[in-house]
Amino acid sequence: MYNKASNGVKKILLGLTTIAKGEWRNKVKEIDKLGIKEIALFLTCLNFEERQELYKLLENTGLKNVPHVHLRNDMEIPELDYLASRFKTEVFNIHPENTPYPFLIDYGKYNRNIYIENNSEGSPTKNDLKKYGGLCIDLSHWQAAALSKSEQSEEFITIKDLAKKYKIGVNHISAVKLKPVTYQDRFLNKSYTDYSTHWLDDLSEVDYVKKYKDYLAEIISIELENPLKRQLEVKNYLEKIIY
Repeated sequence: MYNKASNGVKKILLGLTTIAKGEWRNKVKEIDKLGIKEIALFLTCLNFEERQELYKLLENTGLKNVPHVHLRNDMEIPELDYLASRFKTEVFNIHPENTPYPFLIDYGKYNRNIYIENNSEGSPTKNDLKKYGGLCIDLSHWQAAALSKSEQSEEFITIKDLAKKYKIGVNHISAVKLKPVTYQDRFLNKSYTDYSTHWLDDLSEVDYVKKYKDYLAEIISIELENPLKRQLEVKNYLEKIIY
């Protein structure tokens, strides 16, 4: 029996991502044009000063809630306090301890609301999961492991086994290509070749989500660099898959 995160209604959030330098400002401009009231924030590539600019811009929109935030490892508790108070953030996610830029801050009262993401660099460890609330399963990374290795690989099986034991608090969904593509990771300043990318060319690139329906949390965040207008199409497409 899979450890399903929820039997209730799934909330699919558009993602305000920060990988493409400066593109996040354009996404902020889309919020009111599209009447968006809630969104997920992926703050991975913004330093402290840039995050403060982003928060001020968001406060001047009609945005009401930010249910999910991907934390960056230099964020301290007052910043989480602000997000929880101003934007009613419910869940956060971080990278595992065995990946570049591990999280060294003790978030104390927020630990049970923080979920550990599987990514191309590593999987959540037992030490991570003792401290935090459970799993943030990035379905695109998981599917990429199945394609690049196999469903019998250690990387794939590890997540499957962890999902039997720990709560799944949030998901990430990105595009998965038919063939690996090479892209530059601005945050780590290195090139990767992978099936999973943050740019979607065709809606069929999220069809893989069908096989992971038993691993969906209440909050599902789209992690794409595409404009929010395009992400709305992705959201509508995913709703047909999930429901």
